[in-house]
Amino acid sequence: MTTPLAALPSPSTAVWQLGPLPIRAYALCIIVGIVLACVVTEYRLRQRGVAPGAVLDIAVWAVPTGIVGARIYHVITSPEKYFGEHGEPLKAFAIWEGGLGIWGAVAGGAIGAWIAARQLGIPLTVVADALAPGLPLAQAVGRLGNWFNNELYGGRTSLPWGLQVHVMDPDNPGHALRDDAGNPVLQPGLYHPTFLYEALWNVGVAALVYFLDRRLRFGRGRAFALYVMGYTAGRFWIELMRTDEANHILGLRLNVWTALLVFLGALAYFVRVRGPREYLVPIGVPAAPVPPAGGDVSQVDLAAREAGPQAVAPEGYRVVTEEQFRAYRETGVVPDEEPPATDAAAPDAAAEPGAGAESGAEAEPGVEAGTDGEPGPADGRDTDTGARDAAPSADQDRAGATGARPADRDS
Repeated sequence: MTTPLAALPSPSTAVWQLGPLPIRAYALCIIVGIVLACVVTEYRLRQRGVAPGAVLDIAVWAVPTGIVGARIYHVITSPEKYFGEHGEPLKAFAIWEGGLGIWGAVAGGAIGAWIAARQLGIPLTVVADALAPGLPLAQAVGRLGNWFNNELYGGRTSLPWGLQVHVMDPDNPGHALRDDAGNPVLQPGLYHPTFLYEALWNVGVAALVYFLDRRLRFGRGRAFALYVMGYTAGRFWIELMRTDEANHILGLRLNVWTALLVFLGALAYFVRVRGPREYLVPIGVPAAPVPPAGGDVSQVDLAAREAGPQAVAPEGYRVVTEEQFRAYRETGVVPDEEPPATDAAAPDAAAEPGAGAESGAEAEPGVEAGTDGEPGPADGRDTDTGARDAAPSADQDRAGATGARPADRDS
């Protein structure tokens, strides 16, 4: 058998002791990935009008629920390790020994993000779209932890990027088994570095989502759906190359079926859901624009804002159009939720005979005919909205047609 001219090495140590505290490479990679995802998400949330620091409030909920969801998925899909004939049920809680499923992490993290988004008054779709490029970057960093653990590799290969894999010591977790001379023991041959394939694929997915979202301006969670489609498409073929233990259904690994089903669900959502990108303006704060983080909207004078009072956390947010958001960033004036009343319009409309009845239909007694044929307020009824319903100006008509509305906090 010929010796390969090149190969990728693997670390022989995945755990370091800092006094009594073990420092695990896998955990460090996950932490770095979370921080990277938070930085990207914070940047994109601020581009859409969310106050600085909101990503930390979201992460406080999403990270723990994501870890719990990841562990639950792993235990459910590999029950024999914990509840089989030789299983140890208490090991189901030993997260530090490995065993996290990305499918459960996304589902659990979504629940936590929904809770946080509801508390902040931010639509969940805005959070999901902001997270879409950062999440695959976090997954790419997390896959390096599998490299340290000498796990999740594929079949044998003679390619120059074939991976050397150590035999890990079962009596000394996180360390390679060593021979009598003290050298780490290697598995025979080289193997496909499937963890590296997935890491590189995830970087490509992040770039794809970022540039398509920048060009096509996705909204209502479609950027996140694009990420899910991109990730599951890669996970499908990479999963077929892996040789680690896994449960099978109809001859295929369970995660292959999961990737296929999740891809189809994301595709259906992406095709069926339509809508412009959502922007937010704060509710319950002084009328001052939130400084953009170098985004694609107009800039404001940050020096003037820093000289003023410190910003307060908003009570919530209201969804506005991009045009309204640009105007808010430029002027600091929160757009009206409804067209304001015009004092001169109501008397003119009421004094003009036959107003609203050009079609020949007569208004019923006690009912004013609206411009679209909808019933208006009854005669003699005191209302504060009558003037608004009468005849708003052209500029106000445009503002009302933008669809400005309170954010759905249950989204």
